[in-house]
Amino acid sequence: MWNRLNRSMMVCQMMFGMSFYGVMAVLTRFFLEDLGYSEADTMMVVGAFSAIGPLFAIAGGFIADRFLGAYRSLSLSFTCFGGGYALLVLGASMANVPMSLAGIALASYARGLMFPAYSPLFKRTFKTEEDFENGYAVNYSINNIGAFISQYAFPMIILVIGFNGSFALSSAMAILAFVLMVVNRKPLLEISPEIDRKPVSMTNWALFVAISIAMIGLVFFMFSNMEVGKNIVYAIGLGAIGYLVVLMFKAKKPEAMRMGTILIMVMLSIAFFVYYGQMMTSMTLVSINTMRGDLFGFIPLAPEASMAMNPMWCMVGGPLIALVFSSLEKRGIHFTTATKVGFAFILTAMAFGTLTLAVMTVGTDVVIRPEVFLVIHFFQALAEVIVGSMVVAFILQVTPKHIEAFSVSLFSVSIALSGVVSAVFSTSIAVEKGQEITQSIVQNLYGDYFGMLTLMAVVMVAVAFSASQLIKKMLGKEELEPAGELQQAES
Repeated sequence: MWNRLNRSMMVCQMMFGMSFYGVMAVLTRFFLEDLGYSEADTMMVVGAFSAIGPLFAIAGGFIADRFLGAYRSLSLSFTCFGGGYALLVLGASMANVPMSLAGIALASYARGLMFPAYSPLFKRTFKTEEDFENGYAVNYSINNIGAFISQYAFPMIILVIGFNGSFALSSAMAILAFVLMVVNRKPLLEISPEIDRKPVSMTNWALFVAISIAMIGLVFFMFSNMEVGKNIVYAIGLGAIGYLVVLMFKAKKPEAMRMGTILIMVMLSIAFFVYYGQMMTSMTLVSINTMRGDLFGFIPLAPEASMAMNPMWCMVGGPLIALVFSSLEKRGIHFTTATKVGFAFILTAMAFGTLTLAVMTVGTDVVIRPEVFLVIHFFQALAEVIVGSMVVAFILQVTPKHIEAFSVSLFSVSIALSGVVSAVFSTSIAVEKGQEITQSIVQNLYGDYFGMLTLMAVVMVAVAFSASQLIKKMLGKEELEPAGELQQAES
C-alpha cells in the first residue's frame, strides 16, 4: 500500500499542518494584542482566515484542471505559503496591519491553490480505491500530527522568539514542502494528469498570474473590509453551488444523480463546519478568558493552545474511525457516508453539550479546567475525522471525471461558507475590549450561545439520517452498476 511518493506527500501535508495551524494558533492573540483589534473584529478576521482559503479552492480547481495541472499547482501553493508567512514576519516586526493582512491574504490564496490539487494527486499514488480510502484517513491524521505539534508549541514559542520568529518558522516549513515536491518531480509527473506533462503556454501562464493577482487582491480587500468581505464569500460560495446545479440539469440522469448526492453532502458539510469553525473563534475566545491551570496538573498549556487538543485527538481518531468502520464492514454492516455524517453530528452534540454544561456551572472564579476542553475536543475531533476524511473520499468516487477538481473544491466551499457563518455567529459573544469577564457573562452569554448550538446539532442528526435514505435512492442499483465505482462509495 505505502510507497515513497505516499510518504513524501504525507510529509508535505505535515509541513502544511505545522506551518498553517501554527500561525492559526497565535493569530488571535497577535491581532488582539499586537495589532489592537477588538474581540469581534479579531474573531471575524481569524474566522475568515480559516474560511477564505478553502473558498478559493474554486479558483484552485479551475487552475489545476485547465491551466497548470495538479503538480504545478501544488508546488506553487507551497511557495505562496512561504511568501505569505514571510509577509507576516514583516507585519509583526513593524506592527503593520496592511502588511499582516497581505500575508494572510497570500496564505489564504495558497490554501485554495493547494486543496484541489493535493487530493487528486495523492489519490494517484495508490493502486486501488480501498488503499486510497485507508490512506486518506491516515493522511488526515498526519496533517493533525503537524497541527497538534504547532498548536501546542507556537503559543510558547512566541514567548521566546516573538510573533515574527514563529511566522518565520512557518515560512521555513512551507519552503521545505516545496523542496520535497521538486525532489519528487519526476515520479509524481509520471502519475499526474496529462496536463502536468505538457508544457504550459505563455497564454496560460499569463492567465494564471492575472487570476492569482486578482484573487490575492480580492482576499486582501475582504480582510480589510469584513462586512463587505463576508457577502463576497456568500456570493462566491453560493455561485459555485449554483454552477453544480446547472451542470446537473445539463447532464444525463445517472450523472445528474451522482452530482445531486455531492450537493447533499456539501450542504451537510456546511452545517457541520459551522461547528468546526467555533474552535478557531468562540471556543478559543472562551479558553483565553476562562481556561486556567495545567492539564492534569503537570502539563503546561497556554489558553490559546487549547485548540491543539483537536489535532491530538484527530491523530487517535483517524485510525480509530477507520478501524471501527472497516471492522463493521467485514461483518456485513455498511453505512452510507451521510449516515456516518449523522454519527458525526451525534458526537458534535455531545461536545457542545459538554461545553454548555461547563459554562453554565462555572464558579465565581470564572475558571474552567483544561480537562473539560480535553473532553470537548475528543468528541468534536472524532466527528471531524468522519466528515473531513469520508466526505472527500465520497466526492472523489462519485464525481464525473471531467469535473473532479471542481467537485473536490466544493468541499472547500462548504468550509468557507460555514467558516464565515461561524465567525458571524461567534461575534454574538464578544464583549467590549477591557471588559471584565464575570460569572454572569460566562453563564448567560456563553451558556445561551452554546446551548443553542447543542440543540441545533441534535436537529442535524435527524437531517443527516434522512439525507442518507435519499442518497440511497439516488444511487440505486440500476445506476450503481454502470458507474462501477459507486458501490465502494456507499460501503
